[in-house]
Amino acid sequence: MARIGLVAHDDKKDDLVAWAAKHRHKLGEHELWGTGTTGGRITEGTGLKVTRLLSGPLGGDAQIGAMIAEGRLDALIFFQDPLTALPHDVDVKALTRLATLYNIPLAINHATADAVLAAL
Repeated sequence: MARIGLVAHDDKKDDLVAWAAKHRHKLGEHELWGTGTTGGRITEGTGLKVTRLLSGPLGGDAQIGAMIAEGRLDALIFFQDPLTALPHDVDVKALTRLATLYNIPLAINHATADAVLAAL
């Protein structure tokens, strides 16, 4: 069982919920962690159990980052919106930097999320 972090920018939350619904059975085999709103939306939309942290800009991104640094996450699915500037962009960069530094699979769109999930 892998421990998977689930995060999505506001304009990508619907996409992540749709992706999670499509892969509901496979995701159900794993331990899921999500930032506040994203985790709630995934649970509501799919019935999957997602342990919810704080909302991303209120510390959830930092909590996910800490989990990566502490070796408590095995993969990160982070659907990003490259066309929207975010006030918490520093948190987003820190999160992707930690995933890279600690060498965990990082998916930022449907194609890479499919590949990461298949590899788990």
